[in-house]
Amino acid sequence: MTEYADTLAAEFAERRTVLVGAAYRVVGSVVDAEDVVQEAWLRWSAADRGEVRDVRAYLIRITTRLALNRLRQQKSRREQYVGPWLPEPMIAAPAEQDPAALAELADSVSMAMLVVLETLSPLERATFVLREVFDLPFSEIAETLGRSEAAVRQLAHRARAHVHARQPRHQVDKERHGKVTEQFLRAAWSGDVQEVVSLLAPDVVLVSDGGGKKSAALRPLHGAEKIARWLVAIATDEDQAALFEMRRMVVNGELAFVAYDGDEVDSVGYFDLDEAGLISTIYVVRNPDKLTGIPTRDQLG
Repeated sequence: MTEYADTLAAEFAERRTVLVGAAYRVVGSVVDAEDVVQEAWLRWSAADRGEVRDVRAYLIRITTRLALNRLRQQKSRREQYVGPWLPEPMIAAPAEQDPAALAELADSVSMAMLVVLETLSPLERATFVLREVFDLPFSEIAETLGRSEAAVRQLAHRARAHVHARQPRHQVDKERHGKVTEQFLRAAWSGDVQEVVSLLAPDVVLVSDGGGKKSAALRPLHGAEKIARWLVAIATDEDQAALFEMRRMVVNGELAFVAYDGDEVDSVGYFDLDEAGLISTIYVVRNPDKLTGIPTRDQLG
């Protein structure tokens, strides 16, 4: 019995990172994803192994089904949330540090992608994750979601069309992205409003998530001039600027800036660039409940 239990634990542990990633793509929260995977372990430990043909697919299906239930439970919490709701930033697990895995991670869990997934219905979101990310057959997705295969194909079509319509139609050069990030932070902290404006697209949008626990705009801000002045005012506030230290870090598989207030993480920000290389969208997560997975300054060394 012990040998059997050890085998179950080993098979689950081998796939745990993948399962957390699957749950995270559905619920947008690392904490909830971890809880979902723990529940998936309980289901796995009690499963009839005679019914399992493909361990990985079986575990992804269990996890996604549980994540879908968790997403539905989040509805009332989201409706009562103060200000815009952004997904929780996620640092890649050590197993995902190789270049190929990081490329896949950046495509499917970037902040921009997760924000788009938030606009899908729960069933569309689960279908998209299972089909587009994990390439499961429609028949298995239908069984997972308790829908007909024809219905799942329709869900997949709608989700794919919705996501593709809102995704950038160009690839951002990583070197350009890093250069713009450095220029932006330097300009904001120096108080150079016009330099900040020059780096922003005219129709730029800023979305900030404080969750009612940290200061943030209660609605998305629009326009280069307005956003530049808002950001510079924060960056040059004497009580704040002296405390902050900025670090560049790969979060959600993409370059982000992390602001530290003393040892603690104050905020995590992401930029999307347009075809001209200008910042088109800024996401800033400040809710401390969503920043527990980001290393403190002491942990960085």
